Amino acid sequence: MKQLFCLISTLCLSLNSIAKITLPKFFCNNMVLQRNKTIPVWGWANSKEKISVQLHNQIKNVVADNNGKWRINLAAEKAGGPYKLVVKGRNTISISNVLIGDVWICSGQSNMEMKVADLASTNNYAAEIVSAKYPAIRQFIVKKPAATSPQNDVDASNWEICSPATVNNFSAVAYFFARRLHRELHVPIGIFNASWGSTMIETWISYEGFENDETLKEITAGMPQLNSEELLKVKATTLKNKVEKLQGPMLPTAAEAAHWKISDYSDSGWATIKLPGYWEEQGLEDLDGNIWLRKSFVLTASQAAQPAVLQLAMIDDNDITYINGQKVGTTNGYNKNRKYNIKAGILKEGNNVIAIKVNDSGGNGGIYGEAADVNILTGDATLPLSGEWLFRIESVSKVTLSLFPNSYPTLLYNAMIHPLIPYAIKGAIWYQGEANAGRAYQYRKTFPLLIKDWRMQWGQGNFPFYFVQLASWKADNGNSAKGSTWAELREAQAMTLSVPNTGMAVTTDIGETNDIHPKNKQDVGMRLALIALNKTYNKKNVYSGPTYLSHKIEGDKIIVSFTNTGSGLMVKDANGYLKGFEIAGVDKIFHYAKATIDGNKIIVSQASVTAPVAVRFSWADDAGESNLFNKEGLPAAPFRTDKWKGITDEVKYQLGE
Repeated sequence: MKQLFCLISTLCLSLNSIAKITLPKFFCNNMVLQRNKTIPVWGWANSKEKISVQLHNQIKNVVADNNGKWRINLAAEKAGGPYKLVVKGRNTISISNVLIGDVWICSGQSNMEMKVADLASTNNYAAEIVSAKYPAIRQFIVKKPAATSPQNDVDASNWEICSPATVNNFSAVAYFFARRLHRELHVPIGIFNASWGSTMIETWISYEGFENDETLKEITAGMPQLNSEELLKVKATTLKNKVEKLQGPMLPTAAEAAHWKISDYSDSGWATIKLPGYWEEQGLEDLDGNIWLRKSFVLTASQAAQPAVLQLAMIDDNDITYINGQKVGTTNGYNKNRKYNIKAGILKEGNNVIAIKVNDSGGNGGIYGEAADVNILTGDATLPLSGEWLFRIESVSKVTLSLFPNSYPTLLYNAMIHPLIPYAIKGAIWYQGEANAGRAYQYRKTFPLLIKDWRMQWGQGNFPFYFVQLASWKADNGNSAKGSTWAELREAQAMTLSVPNTGMAVTTDIGETNDIHPKNKQDVGMRLALIALNKTYNKKNVYSGPTYLSHKIEGDKIIVSFTNTGSGLMVKDANGYLKGFEIAGVDKIFHYAKATIDGNKIIVSQASVTAPVAVRFSWADDAGESNLFNKEGLPAAPFRTDKWKGITDEVKYQLGE
């Protein structure tokens, strides 16, 4: 036994002696390093190993610490290249085609993640691809794990050089941002694309960031110790409690569930869900298994007699679909369109019932896609089926350790941001907020916290942080009358401009009513670049549209003053009528208002409001009709003059929601 122990010890020492120095995976060919700043280079080696780093005309040396970690700070370099970065220890790493320029972190959810390839349906797509010959623009995609603790490295990827062959893989917003900067500044631009669709802001903030904030540390106060055993236990218990709250402690037998497809089955006790939409996004994370969905619809005699087609967009993962108890179709595969022909005799006059058994083997589950693709076609009639459905759980699969990015706070900071620190950067651009619209009031705190947290973690001062205000989209068709979560989220974003060295690109004019992912990413990138050119690079360009400054009430009118008017205010429509303004009296009921331009002011009135007290502009989920711009073509930012309670004021993040 003693000899075996000595042999193992000798083997371990031998392996340790031949261990190679390594670098984070983004230190690789074609990388872009930050100009005019100290350049950190770091990695891992044997304990006390001597390491040298060479770049351009400088060489520096360091000795790894007892744990094998090491870091060298190279002196600042001017824009240029290509150079070689050579790291030597017991082995040598040579990184070629290194450029020195400006490096930007580009992060957020799906509208930042959206690739140039996703613009293929736009008219100018082909021209954009052919012209994408910018070898000094480069992107590194940070791959998408979620992690329960801060990671030291990212998954393997590479720096892509922008060309017609590669640009399709670039973040569209980041590419158009980088392109404008490169054209204006004539320096290399590096992009770290660290984005993930549908993610909430809480997952992008560090645990330390929450703990250091007196207001928001309650968000992480109840987090479990995120080791495997404890996390599995918490996830399983949480799911069990949610299922029991929905339908009691006992799941049905197979015989009971067999009745769920029958049209006259009594489903009065079933829970509801909005479709299309994943149930994970509606409070049922980690739910895998067999789940039933039911929906009633009414037909006339003539409609029931017509040939019919049932369209269900896509279903994740597999389905068996019944109408009035008869199977009309089945499909295996989460990414396949469901379109089922309904034979004569299945439909009937009056009430009809669709019942769908969905098998979800992992990840998201439910009907997903566009609401317009969930309907039944009978003759010339199209009956929409999107909206509220009934659902009930037949069986639940064993909970696994797979993490969704929104499972807990900090997960994407740990996996996708922390490994990049302390890479020298110029700044960050951010496009996120859709996933937080329901907690818009709390976003007034969480968004500034994210900026403060990243700046603290990087230790590079108050670096520029520029962000995109939410574009227009129908969402819940919110407005001043019913309340608008998206308007309140935009307000929270605008309030974040009080944080030093920030800027906001307004995009209400380029949203799409029926698409949360508008295709006009050129203007988004351009508007972010205009902010950077003015605020970071000290150009004298106009970078913002009209912004509310103050107002005064004169009789039955409210006169609104603006900053950032550029060469003057203008109406972007040919008819010359300003849209988007509303006015209210003490009753707090808003009415669409007449608005006219008077120099750099807007005069707002409404005949039925003789004693106005408040005015709003672009206060709706879908504010795309608002048409106040400055003459440079930049839209006015949404605003309100009242401080009346909103619909998200009391909504806070709940752990595990």
